[in-house]
Amino acid sequence: MKVLLTGAAGFIGAAVAAPLLARGDEVVGLDNLNDYYDVQLKRDRVAQLQGRPGWRFEAMDVADRAGLQALFERERFDRVVHLAAQAGVRYSLRNPHAYVDSNVVGFVNLLEACRHMQVQHLVYASSSSVYGGNTRMPFSEHDSVDHPVSLYAATKKANELMAHTYSHLFGLPTTGLRFFTVYGPWGRPDMALFLFTRAILEGRPIDVFNQGQMRRDFTYIDDVVEGVVRVLDRVPGPDPDYRSEAPDPGSSHAPYRVFNIGNHEPVALLDFIACLEEALGRPAVKNLLPMQPGDVPATYADVDALAAWVGFRPSTDVRTGVRRFVAWYRDYYRV
Repeated sequence: MKVLLTGAAGFIGAAVAAPLLARGDEVVGLDNLNDYYDVQLKRDRVAQLQGRPGWRFEAMDVADRAGLQALFERERFDRVVHLAAQAGVRYSLRNPHAYVDSNVVGFVNLLEACRHMQVQHLVYASSSSVYGGNTRMPFSEHDSVDHPVSLYAATKKANELMAHTYSHLFGLPTTGLRFFTVYGPWGRPDMALFLFTRAILEGRPIDVFNQGQMRRDFTYIDDVVEGVVRVLDRVPGPDPDYRSEAPDPGSSHAPYRVFNIGNHEPVALLDFIACLEEALGRPAVKNLLPMQPGDVPATYADVDALAAWVGFRPSTDVRTGVRRFVAWYRDYYRV
């Protein structure tokens, strides 16, 4: 297939490209290489893919409507994996317009291009953040997600609503994937594992929010990639069991689905830090802080629907995943 992969210089995007290329797909990677975090890290991720058969890279912003439309008209993609987005919960409190430009304007540009070019399947990144104020555990696709607690979460919920509209009106098959705290080699420098590792190695205290009482469904990057590729290969149709008098938020009368991708085993933040201390061979000095605005105390993925759909459940344990990250970090930064 010819696949458009947006956010291709990102953590998940660059990782998804590799198995698609390995199986013979043609992949056009798109990324605007913005400076939300270290641009060199993004360039180095892309460099790992350069020269591989079937790979091409386009420096472009999904908010560039004319450029995106021209790209679709020229390339005639079969399927699209849309991972480009302005990420981060806390940053959305400081720079809300970045989220609207990328996650809302960019997403509708992509939907329009997919619609007019008859793309076979659009798979896009949603987030566990959409569960917001919901405290019913584990988080299920069958539950309501109408109470976001950050603008980032609201934009991801908006993506799901917009995708459903295009699935309903134009028959565009769409699948949204709610990722749960993805971590691993080549990860994002703004996320806890990266921040903690750097601080511990530099002898600085680490900021631990909610007094360390957070619980997260940490999901290893290889498991996320496996889920994305399997979902890409299964194009949704209308759900024959859908009932409009009792609508299920996870499916539809339209060719639309949403799935969680999480490790379905929440880990206390202090236990996560203990795994990191073990991998680094040194203790952390913890600066215990209150909960941050926009954060939630716990995440926990129900992945039964994903398993039923593509026969896969993430399974990498945190100790193994953290050890692999630390090995990569020491090699990449020579520490």
